[in-house]
Amino acid sequence: MQQGYAAVLCVLAVLGLEAAAPGECELTRLLQDKLQYEMRLQYMKHYFPIDYTVQVQYEEVLRPSNITRLRNGTVSEAALRYLWFHVSSQAVLRIREVLPEKHPSWKYTQELCQLFDALGEEYSKYRQTDVEAVVADLVKLIHSAGAESRNKAVRPKALLDNCLKVMRMLYGVPC
Repeated sequence: MQQGYAAVLCVLAVLGLEAAAPGECELTRLLQDKLQYEMRLQYMKHYFPIDYTVQVQYEEVLRPSNITRLRNGTVSEAALRYLWFHVSSQAVLRIREVLPEKHPSWKYTQELCQLFDALGEEYSKYRQTDVEAVVADLVKLIHSAGAESRNKAVRPKALLDNCLKVMRMLYGVPC
């Protein structure tokens, strides 16, 4: 069994992919279950007013095209997953900030926050100095709500759609 696991790690290393930890894989599977289309549609679109948007920093919108561009810039997969975690958890927090506790989507966003908190435990071993400078700079921008940041109005469902698409890109092969 261990030889098979080692062989998979070697193949991933040859392909240039860094293996995700088993805890990361399990948590992203749980997140994927929570981010099913029907749930995103119900909790992030139907329970919000028509054309409702949330103000987020420009850097808090992470699309698959951003990941492709960073990959072409030779950013490691581990650094990309670290970036995805920070952007996605911040997006869920932004959505949650606008919800009153009695809102039908409150419990759903609470569950997402709990999953991201658990995933944060997996990423707590990373430090910004361990990842590429471009990723570290983006993470700093995301967590510093300074006046120099540009804001963008985004629909809550679009934030979670991007979260899921990027998660599938980053965790599809290693998990």
